Parts: sequence; C-alpha cells; structure tokens
Amino acid sequence: MELKEAEETGKNPLSNATQKAMAYFEQIKQPIFSCDTGLYFEGVDEKDQPGVLIKRIHGDNLTYIEMLSYYSNLATRYGGKLIAYYKNSICLVMDENNIYKYDGEDIYSEKFYIVDKPHKKYREGFPLDSLSVEMESMKYYYDLEGNKSENVGVISGFKNFFIKSLYDYLNTN
Repeated sequence: MELKEAEETGKNPLSNATQKAMAYFEQIKQPIFSCDTGLYFEGVDEKDQPGVLIKRIHGDNLTYIEMLSYYSNLATRYGGKLIAYYKNSICLVMDENNIYKYDGEDIYSEKFYIVDKPHKKYREGFPLDSLSVEMESMKYYYDLEGNKSENVGVISGFKNFFIKSLYDYLNTN
C-alpha cells in the first residue's frame, strides 16, 4: 500500500501533527501518532519567527546550506545569538472517536542559543546543529563531552502523554 503524503498547512505544530495523524489514519485505519515541531525565538520580531516554517522562509524552500546562512545572519541581526527552543506536539489517533493531542511545555526542547558563527562540524540534514550552543556551558552541542542530551525531559513528557492517553482510551472503551 502506498500512502499519500499528508499536508502540513497548520499555523502551529499541533495543527500539523493532527493533520498528519488524521490523514494517515484515514488511509490505514489503524492507530497512529504523528509529531511536529516548530522553532521559536525569544525577543525577535514576529516576521522573524520561523515557527513551523523552519525551512520555508518568506515563501522560499531553503536548502540546508541556505538555512545555515539565513539563521546565522538572523543571529547577527539580533546581537550574535538568539535564545531558541523547539515546540513539539503530538497527536495520537486510536479510532474516529478517540483522538488525543498534546503540546505542553514538558515536551518542548530545552532553551539553547542559535549563534552567528557556525561550528566547523556540519552534518547533512541537520544544518542548525552547527549553530546550536548549550546555554549553561556556552559550548556548541558538538563539543559537549559524553552523551549529554537536551532531550531527557522531552522523553518523559512524551512517555507521560502516551500513558495518560492509553489509560483514558482503555477506560472509556
């Protein structure tokens, strides 16, 4: 079975996660979940807020190299660094009548900096990693020792969502 790709026309991550989950549920008729994310900055003009359009800036679909340049220049315009975070959202569709959605702060990323000077390391597919700096240490994530992960809290937020949603589903059906 070939699936038709879901549209993502929402104005926020939860809208997009819901659109995707519903579109794929309609095709496979099985429980499914979808996640979406948006990039947000503190203290920037609304026109500079990427939100769900991380790659599509002012109507243009940027390449990874263009993204690196765009966000580096944006950080320069705001003094060399931007306080950034990812808003994550999730939608779980169990059936037509049981749809669970969530976008609480416990599934957001930790706050970090997007800086104007890229790290020398670059990983294709993840251009913003080259501009991402941990706030506490002021080190690029690429330079952090060990396996420190900014996603530890996010994982428990997602886990709690699934536990609560499945508990609700099992107790109402």
